[in-house]
Amino acid sequence: MTLLPSGASGPSGSSGLSGSSWSSGPDENGPVPINLWFCPNEDLAPGIAATLASYWLDEHEQEVAGRFLFERDRRQYLVAHALVRRVLALETGIPEAEAIIWRSSRGRPFLQMPTGGLPRGADTLDFNLSHAHAYNLLGVSREHRIGVDVERLDRGERGLENIIATFSPQEQDWIARAAPGRPRDRRALRLWTLKEAYSKARGLGLALPFDSFAFTLAEDQGVLSFRPPADDSARRWRFLEVEPVPEVLAAVAVEVDVAHLPAVHLHHGFPWGRAAPRRLVLPELAGV
Repeated sequence: MTLLPSGASGPSGSSGLSGSSWSSGPDENGPVPINLWFCPNEDLAPGIAATLASYWLDEHEQEVAGRFLFERDRRQYLVAHALVRRVLALETGIPEAEAIIWRSSRGRPFLQMPTGGLPRGADTLDFNLSHAHAYNLLGVSREHRIGVDVERLDRGERGLENIIATFSPQEQDWIARAAPGRPRDRRALRLWTLKEAYSKARGLGLALPFDSFAFTLAEDQGVLSFRPPADDSARRWRFLEVEPVPEVLAAVAVEVDVAHLPAVHLHHGFPWGRAAPRRLVLPELAGV
């Protein structure tokens, strides 16, 4: 989600960590770190989430929140969008209620640049949100595109066969070689989260055929290689797999300058305090 100049139009539209903090400056004279926030819904009490949302969310977000039939879905939305506005306030200095968030024609959100630029500087800022069954993941990059996705392993086999059918033949074979049940589900969801993160980083979503690109994964965790779609290059991307709590899989796709790879800071919980984040490293890809 790239910042637009003020006035630009757009469609409306297990870490063992506690607490949270942020870092929006360079990391020890290197590139500005990428910040990830993993926030379970339970970290924000329902009453507090509703109160924050009433002050922070814009008219469109309030309208969307009011459409949910089930309270669990409404709570998920309120926590996720309160998280976005809180983190953007920490990253940019723009008060939570004053951030103007637009969506592209494909539904990708971006933050509109205020008149005079950001209070804390920087020309660009990209962010991406994912949530799944009471868990939220938000990624923020100050320099390049980012996409994130999160899934719970205990979702069972709901829709997994249909999902797997969209993968490349090589990926389908790799999944099929795992034992039925949780091992096979884990392989499928590792690929699914990576594919979602990459397509979201590019702003294409499900418009990008998932068999047009493929990942080769390590047995337990990590991307060994990436075959991009015909219109892209593997060199400009790095991928990260994280299991922030047991049985919850998360993936990050980030566009990078290969000469200056940023660190990744993983924060756990809603960002009230300043506990130190977990520092992660973007792994290299084979042959890149």
